[in-house]
Amino acid sequence: MAEDTNIVLNDDEQELGTIQIAPRVLEIIAGIAASQIEGVSRMHGSIASSVNELLGRPDHGRGVKLTNNDDELSVDVAVYLDYGVSVPKIALEIQDKVKQQISLMTDLKIKEVNVHIEGVVTEKVEQQIDPNDIFAEDGNGEQQ
Repeated sequence: MAEDTNIVLNDDEQELGTIQIAPRVLEIIAGIAASQIEGVSRMHGSIASSVNELLGRPDHGRGVKLTNNDDELSVDVAVYLDYGVSVPKIALEIQDKVKQQISLMTDLKIKEVNVHIEGVVTEKVEQQIDPNDIFAEDGNGEQQ
């Protein structure tokens, strides 16, 4: 999770005051951007975020960690990929999309986007057992 201090947008023309962005907002932007990439199965999260999703509260910032050192922002994104996709290609797409979305929405510059592949998710296999005929009997009541 990001630090508790807000990030101040620097603009020379701020006559009305300052603009501050909570780090959590940047985590949510990065999480949504990464999850929209084709080939990303899901984001990696903690037990607390999994429980929240079970209760119907999606956590769009899950799997994202923001680090702010001397006004240099680093983003760590942890994802699970679909089986069969090109890992380097998807990782580059995640890096580009996260960097692009944060830049477009906040005018902040991202130093680096680190992508952590936590695992690969395989397709679900269709159940081979007919629930209406669990003993594989034919219509006469005899086993095959």
